[in-house]
Amino acid sequence: MFEVLVYVYENYWQGDACPESDRLGRKLTAAGFDAEEIQQALVWLDGLNTAAKGTQISLPETTATSDPAEAASALSCMQAQSSNSLRIYSVAEQTHLGAQSLGFVCFLEASGVLPPYMREIVIDRAMASPGDPVPLDDLKIIVLMVYWSFGEEPDALVLDELCDDTEGRLAH
Repeated sequence: MFEVLVYVYENYWQGDACPESDRLGRKLTAAGFDAEEIQQALVWLDGLNTAAKGTQISLPETTATSDPAEAASALSCMQAQSSNSLRIYSVAEQTHLGAQSLGFVCFLEASGVLPPYMREIVIDRAMASPGDPVPLDDLKIIVLMVYWSFGEEPDALVLDELCDDTEGRLAH
């Protein structure tokens, strides 16, 4: 499935250029991918699109006659996560993601490049992916796909970290 996702990212990195699911499936078949992998990837991408669209919050329209208390209440619901808040991972998330992948998510979050709403989508999509635990390379693809779903490209240093092969890297 992840080979299909990488192909989609590389060929449709501008999210609006990506065709609809049926047409994408035909293009992936023509590219030589296995039907089962294509189906898994399309279901996974559908979940990603649903999650990304679900985070796009539109503020309620306020008029001069609307209740100011309602407007304040709506705005307070949309406040950013507090810097003092802490994300607690369930046992199922810890088991499925593994220490290495969870550590990487924490690294991206602490670096300020993975906001809380994107982190939650990364966790959701990682939980929907195969592997137990999810390999770090697969998690990096998931992070790239989450950025892609929002029409954003990570900055150069983050992109380098996501695409860098750490196998040949020597610690010094």
